[in-house]
Amino acid sequence: MSIAITGTRSTGHREITWYTDLFARYLGPFASDDAHFCIGGAKGIDSLSLLWLAGHARSSITIVVPGTVEQQPAEAQETISRCQDRIGEVVELRAPELRTPAYYARNRYMVDRSEMVIGFPLDGGDSTSGTWQTIEHAATSRKPRLIVPV
Repeated sequence: MSIAITGTRSTGHREITWYTDLFARYLGPFASDDAHFCIGGAKGIDSLSLLWLAGHARSSITIVVPGTVEQQPAEAQETISRCQDRIGEVVELRAPELRTPAYYARNRYMVDRSEMVIGFPLDGGDSTSGTWQTIEHAATSRKPRLIVPV
């Protein structure tokens, strides 16, 4: 099964162990040897879920960035580098400008190549966020969604 992961970049309001337990509960059941996870290469949920999957699962992992990895925040670049041996593919969409349309294109790319989306939106956050846009694209595409507010 191919699963896209989307989520907030704002994760500093919880301890790292809280996210570790959360991913064990909500990613763990899907993290089989034949599963494939597609993750955006940003900070926050993207980086935290990549670290968890790299350390706790044998599933294949694809990272998708709207431009290039070098254009990602330092924290995200470091996480991608640290997990390099567990990442099967890095897709750089090479958008000419890193603005909202480029991020939406990245999100659509991930959803269109997945069978399911697991979303970790900020609890009480903006319903127009990229996370919610990704979840809505999955809904429009009639793909199952698991939504876990953080």
